[in-house]
Amino acid sequence: MSATPVLLTSGDPSGVGPEIALKAWEAGERFVWVGDPRHLPDGCKWRELADLAEVRQSGAMPILRHDFAAPAKPGQPDPANARGVIEVIERAVALVQSGMAGAICTAPIHKKALKDGAAFAFPGHTEFLAHLAGVDRVVMMLACRELRVVPATIHIALSEVPAALTEELLEDTIRITHASLMRDFGIPVPRLAVAGLNPHAGEGGAMGWEEERMIRPLVQRLTAAGMAIRGPMSADTMFHAGARKTYDAAICAYHDQALIPIKTIDFAGGVNVTLGLPFVRTSPDHGTAYDIAGQGVADPSSLIAALRMARDMAAARGI
Repeated sequence: MSATPVLLTSGDPSGVGPEIALKAWEAGERFVWVGDPRHLPDGCKWRELADLAEVRQSGAMPILRHDFAAPAKPGQPDPANARGVIEVIERAVALVQSGMAGAICTAPIHKKALKDGAAFAFPGHTEFLAHLAGVDRVVMMLACRELRVVPATIHIALSEVPAALTEELLEDTIRITHASLMRDFGIPVPRLAVAGLNPHAGEGGAMGWEEERMIRPLVQRLTAAGMAIRGPMSADTMFHAGARKTYDAAICAYHDQALIPIKTIDFAGGVNVTLGLPFVRTSPDHGTAYDIAGQGVADPSSLIAALRMARDMAAARGI
């Protein structure tokens, strides 16, 4: 194992996080798990570390022990454990910022459970990590082998998207994505495709003016500045196999425009990546899955992909 390992946070211990962590370890992935060992599945072999300097290859999963207030009941989130979930994330961020760890992979959390149990004030993982890192603006990327997508607006009503999709927001999203593709994915000249907001990318104003008044001029300005970028493109024709070969990431106007194609292409293996942080953070692209937690049927594919991507991104940064 690297001297700067990937940290895997426990996430909500009542969800599938602990069991897919064990499955990923048994599949050959190597990481350090941060959490309460009581929450790991029965029969899991683990070895407690005093600190990350002790990390070495082993048959037992290395853990940084972080005791929670209560045991975990699969499928039944306990407000008493909310504070522990938050503290584990904070601990992982502190370790990666200190240089002791190379990247963070976060198991799923449940925002309502954290709000109910610890007055969690953030919409989700991403915003909390940005707060801990002291960063004002981060970008969410969903990635799999065949496609990378970035929604410029995320968890807002569709009716709010046109007003939220400002030139400043879209340019920030594009620039953060462009920089990350170079730094974290090793792409020296990233190729970006920008989707239109409206059907047929507005069709010259017949179906909306956002493309002609804002998106196209922005793309032209960035192209003139030397960026390899195209758009606005009609979203209904930019995700087939041939089109995907022409760009390294697609910048989309809103949540479902980005997530529908990637979840159709690779539902089990998608990875959530936070761009714009001073450290690497990935996460499986699914939630706590309370309905199947503890049954041993959860698919670890997305977590395995997230761990591998975290390791590759850290290597691209030279960590």
